[in-house]
Amino acid sequence: MRRCFCSVPQLVRAAFAEFLGTFVFVVIGNGSIAQSHLNNKGRKLDYFTINWAWALGCCLGTLISVKVSGGHLNPAVTMALSFVRDFPWKRLAVYWFAQYLGALAATGTVVGIYYEALVRGKLNTGEFHHKNTTESSVVLLGNFRGHHDCYFHESVCAGLLEQILSSMIFLVVICVTTNAKYSNVPSFLQPIYIGFTLLACGISYGSNGGYALNPARDLSLRLVFYLGGWEAAAFSFRGYNWFWIFLVGPHIGALLGVFIFHIFLKTETELKADWAAEYVSRLKLPTAAAAATTMAQHFELETNLGSQWHLQHPDINLLDSQASSKVISLKNRHETRRASRVSQISTEWL
Repeated sequence: MRRCFCSVPQLVRAAFAEFLGTFVFVVIGNGSIAQSHLNNKGRKLDYFTINWAWALGCCLGTLISVKVSGGHLNPAVTMALSFVRDFPWKRLAVYWFAQYLGALAATGTVVGIYYEALVRGKLNTGEFHHKNTTESSVVLLGNFRGHHDCYFHESVCAGLLEQILSSMIFLVVICVTTNAKYSNVPSFLQPIYIGFTLLACGISYGSNGGYALNPARDLSLRLVFYLGGWEAAAFSFRGYNWFWIFLVGPHIGALLGVFIFHIFLKTETELKADWAAEYVSRLKLPTAAAAATTMAQHFELETNLGSQWHLQHPDINLLDSQASSKVISLKNRHETRRASRVSQISTEWL
């Protein structure tokens, strides 16, 4: 019985991988926050469990999607890589759509599972109900996102600085880990290094602003709370002068991170190799594989023509036949040498 496989375009597969990876990442992280603050005993669990959950979610989400899409899971990461030409700009909108949609679906899943606890359960020492006052709703949203009391006393400048710093560290480690010429980390260990970096940021700065580092993770939660009945309370904290930090800060920090790596950490040899690869790609020189394919086609054509010529001239003697074979052999050898020179020209820049 013959197997039938559907031919899915590469861009569609990459977008679905980003959607699935982001979904796993956010559904595990937000689920840990909900379980920590909405447990039956009415007391919060250890905040360290939330840090571990986000780190493990990052590891698993990256592991799921890295082979197909690169495992970005973060709009800030995708944009930063596009600025340094490590990712094509024409795919940026597709990746963003998949990432935001995955985070939105994950947040909706967590809110749906814990909806009864959010509406009627105890949170800290207060009883919160559906469509409560703005202040109570903000407290509910802030605690659900894993923010401690100091979250409400941090200044806007300090919150923005924390997001920029954490995102910068996160992107520097991502660039170092995924660059084979710099660190040579095995591909199966890269998700672990990236997840542990997120864990380190959470342990150091998690209680200040929630170390979102991911605009999709933060905005999706606010949208779900807005549509779920808490309305403008998801955005109106501090007179609408707080939510934008988690959208702007990660992008600035991500750009700083990739620029630090490419300007200060990358070696001169790697920079020349990147420039040469881009230069050769613009020249559109044939690769070794393309040259070999062309040679095989020429050889097959000449063999067929030679066979037809012998059929049309059966009275030719053996000596002439051997001479024609030598001519064909010399031609093939010449074409092989020419293809080899072209391949050498196209690869000596790398």
